[in-house]
Amino acid sequence: MQRVQTDQAPAAIGPYSQGIIASGFVFTAGQVPFDPASMQLVEGDIGTQTDQVMKNLGAILREAGADLSTVVKTTVFLRDMNDFVGMNEVYERHFGEHKPARSTVQVARLPRDVAVEIEAVAVLLDR
Repeated sequence: MQRVQTDQAPAAIGPYSQGIIASGFVFTAGQVPFDPASMQLVEGDIGTQTDQVMKNLGAILREAGADLSTVVKTTVFLRDMNDFVGMNEVYERHFGEHKPARSTVQVARLPRDVAVEIEAVAVLLDR
């Protein structure tokens, strides 16, 4: 296994890695809408927060040698399932025609009371 670390995504704030490469895949930690430079929450609606989450995921995937086009599975955690449509619009914009498998669940609480957290599993690109 190989640890993935980039300053283009929020630093891990606990005993975990931004991502792990294993057996030709990269597994990301759940990403929340923190600005990687300031480590502060990006304020705004569900669309704004989802956009930052997707940028953070993309940075980790690129560092690992993958990208959004190689994602095979995501899990989306929402504070409120009523935010599904707004999250989904931004999510779809980032993935385009690529449609990885996905689970979406509503949870009682997320770190720093953010509205959305997303994790991904992707296949590594041939280098």
